[in-house]
Amino acid sequence: MGHVRAFAVTVLALATLGVPAGLVWSLIAPRAPYALTGEGPVLADPATQSLIAADGWYAVITGALALACAVVAWNLARTRRLEVLLGLAAGGGLAAFVTYWVGTTFTLGAVTVEAQALGPGVKVVAGALELTAKGVLVTWPLLAVGMFGIMEAIVAYRESPLRRPYGEIERL
Repeated sequence: MGHVRAFAVTVLALATLGVPAGLVWSLIAPRAPYALTGEGPVLADPATQSLIAADGWYAVITGALALACAVVAWNLARTRRLEVLLGLAAGGGLAAFVTYWVGTTFTLGAVTVEAQALGPGVKVVAGALELTAKGVLVTWPLLAVGMFGIMEAIVAYRESPLRRPYGEIERL
């Protein structure tokens, strides 16, 4: 039963962190400006970098949280390392989708646009926050599992008897 509990607590903790991560992403990620025309919304500035910047901010936020979660999880997991590692993978995936859903559902950021170049009477609105590169959704689980593995490898190397040549006496 302890195995399931370690896995479930890890998954739920990471999924819960997806909510504030999504709110932060919604707050700081830029939104593309759209002009409302007779034919519908049109991208106001076709050369805008805000579509790519939103993906970058998503990757930075989820990546930083993934690394922090991996360090905390590794330090807290004494005997249930495998369960916590699997929880990081599953919880990281769930947290990535929660972050995406919260960030695209709630609009907290602001958009500033130079409306003079578009002409008189053209209304400019903020576009919805979206990910154009869906591959950034794997940032959280991938970095969390990778960092956990690196920390485990470092400790395993330090404790390995293969580091000491044969016949060497262990010093206390």
